[in-house]
Amino acid sequence: MPTKHHRILHYIESLPPQTKISVRSIAKTLHVSEGTAYRAIKEAKKQELVSTRPRVGTVRIAHAGNKHIEKLTFQEVVNIVDGQVLGGQRGLNKNLDKFVIGAMKEGDVMRYLSPSSLLIIGNREAVQEEALNAGAAVLITGGFDTKETIKQQANRLQLPIISTAYDSFTVATMINRALSERVIKKEILLISDIYVPFERTKMLYATQTVRNYHQLSQETGYSRIPIIDQHRYLVGIMTARDAVQSADDQLLENVMTLHPVTVRENMSVAAVAHIMIWEGYELMPVVDMDNRLTGVVSRQDIMKAMQLLQQQTQNMNTFADQIAAEISESDEKAVCKVFQTHVAAAMINNDGTISFGVLAEMILNVTRRLMAKHGHSNIIIEQLNVHYLTLVQIDDQLKFYPRILDEGRQSSKVDIEVYCTNQIVAKAMIVCHVIEK
Repeated sequence: MPTKHHRILHYIESLPPQTKISVRSIAKTLHVSEGTAYRAIKEAKKQELVSTRPRVGTVRIAHAGNKHIEKLTFQEVVNIVDGQVLGGQRGLNKNLDKFVIGAMKEGDVMRYLSPSSLLIIGNREAVQEEALNAGAAVLITGGFDTKETIKQQANRLQLPIISTAYDSFTVATMINRALSERVIKKEILLISDIYVPFERTKMLYATQTVRNYHQLSQETGYSRIPIIDQHRYLVGIMTARDAVQSADDQLLENVMTLHPVTVRENMSVAAVAHIMIWEGYELMPVVDMDNRLTGVVSRQDIMKAMQLLQQQTQNMNTFADQIAAEISESDEKAVCKVFQTHVAAAMINNDGTISFGVLAEMILNVTRRLMAKHGHSNIIIEQLNVHYLTLVQIDDQLKFYPRILDEGRQSSKVDIEVYCTNQIVAKAMIVCHVIEK
């Protein structure tokens, strides 16, 4: 049976987006203590099922695992710009295709508008009216209101007209940031994209025997087999260690490993890869919030996914991507590969020197490139030790001299020295684990 914690998470997941929730309301609805409700809501935040917004509270948001999230709804725009809906409330669930800043003449603005677009404009009521007629929603900046006839027109066309206290530039920046974050989330590979679903999963029931385990293990080639009950709840996992001293006629429920480590569909492939490497697992069960088995993910699935990521062109624009884009191979003749980069203004901290996090990310990127050149594209960084010896300032040119100290089948040690104008400024030691089948 699902626990109270799982019941609350399942209830939250069933709520439509933008539903407001609270500890008290959850406790009252599901007849649980407020402490239990608080812990479940905290877990829901980690799973990106809910979000806490200023002056609004905790609300249900779209599931993080949804890969079609590159578009915003007008309701989400309202939340982003802390806006007030003046009219057209029935159109808040519509998607936003593009936005246009109305800093031009009326006739020129209309050329750029299309249905499902958003016009960002001040208190130019004639342009607001024309935009609604063109099928576009309107976002009024500067905290201005609009006349009643325009509000009625927005209600009739079911196109939102929103007012915000922010200026046009700030609003455009906020919406752009939200769209960029959604593109990044969309491109992150999740377990839901690669796992073997329940219909094709090889599992056993707790009432079967060790003999059945040996047969299925030989058939699949896996020593870890998930064990479920008649309601599909995951009750344990059977491993070779469990079976080694067990008679063939023993029931699995008496010898299996209880409370196995599991993963969820909305977890990233990178996070699960780290768990599998750290624990040495070849296969892991995938469960839902009620602990029902929904499938399995294997080491081979993880490797194929990571190899696919290496081959695909990424459209992300994270800080790590921006740092990586600045690092290139030097044409300097040396025994080992040499990488170089330029310290930009955005990489500097409040003291005027390079941020330690930026320097660490540079070192990690160089490590990954070096390992890839040695045929190890799939690696997980296990340990990073950085000694920052001399201050690095804006516009400095850095050179990275990496070398592999110890290369094994499963792990490697990499030493990197960072130089600026022929002076060593940092030294790093990295231990990385190589993902093999």
